[in-house]
Amino acid sequence: MQPLKGIHHVSAITAKAPENYKFYTKTLGLRLIKKTVNQDDVSVYHLFYGDEKGNPGTELTFFEIPNAGRVHEGVNSISSTSLRVRNDDALSFWKKRFEEHNVEHGEIVQAGNRQTLSFRDFEGQRLILVSDEKNAGVAGGQPWDKSPVPAEFAIIGLGPVKLTVAVPERTIEILTDILGFRAKGSYPSDVPGQPDILVFETGEGGSGAEVHIEERLDLPQERLGRGGVHHVAFRVDNEEEMHKWIEKLKSERIPSSGFVDRFYFRSLYFREPNGILFELATDGPGFDTDEELNHLGESLALPPFLENRRAEIEAKLKPLNTKLN
Repeated sequence: MQPLKGIHHVSAITAKAPENYKFYTKTLGLRLIKKTVNQDDVSVYHLFYGDEKGNPGTELTFFEIPNAGRVHEGVNSISSTSLRVRNDDALSFWKKRFEEHNVEHGEIVQAGNRQTLSFRDFEGQRLILVSDEKNAGVAGGQPWDKSPVPAEFAIIGLGPVKLTVAVPERTIEILTDILGFRAKGSYPSDVPGQPDILVFETGEGGSGAEVHIEERLDLPQERLGRGGVHHVAFRVDNEEEMHKWIEKLKSERIPSSGFVDRFYFRSLYFREPNGILFELATDGPGFDTDEELNHLGESLALPPFLENRRAEIEAKLKPLNTKLN
């Protein structure tokens, strides 16, 4: 069985799709690659952002839940999502850009062996820019040529995902013994008195293939809401490999969703022992399956199994203008 290739996507929650679209495309310069609905609740939008074509490893997605309360941050959560940039100079560009756009942000600091810049979106989503200057491993994506951010400074994909847990041994066991991640190292927590953050990697390694485990002894259980992360997905090469993973989880007696066809990729869902939702997702078929590459994200896209409900679905959604001017 092939090892997992890295981070596939991260899915978070927003209460305001129009503002979300504006922030992630106009401020961060990502491309909206798919405007669709949550296939498990078709009354809400599911927005996918990424590089020029939504390559796996570049996708940051949001479920719109209009009445969602604010996330109450705590343990047993996906507590930060990293976004990769090419080099250290890009972080200086972004710090200035955040100041110009009144985006809440921290200072440029080193975490592990990388320069990083933390920031939050308008709903408090916890995000970190990470420099790939010293990175080797899984390749990043290709920035969209119509992005408002210059290509040399653009976000090129997802970086490490941080999991904050109360009992790290249980999560680590799933990562290493079941999913095949390798221990890579550690770095000090930025919270005084807390244990070091542990780094695990898969596949070719590098920032696009890492999970960071933070043990916190001072936090309550997280309550998910807007500004929080719903799940993280890891890359499986193809559908044949996905079926092998399904059988592996069965053999280990780990409850899972089994095979799920998301049309743009094939999936498998399960919760690790601390309750964090993991997904395995195939690299294909891809987001240009039902739309031309030049017009991704401009219209409401529905997978074939929902197309016969289009009128019903559109009637319940507030219009969201994503056509390019």
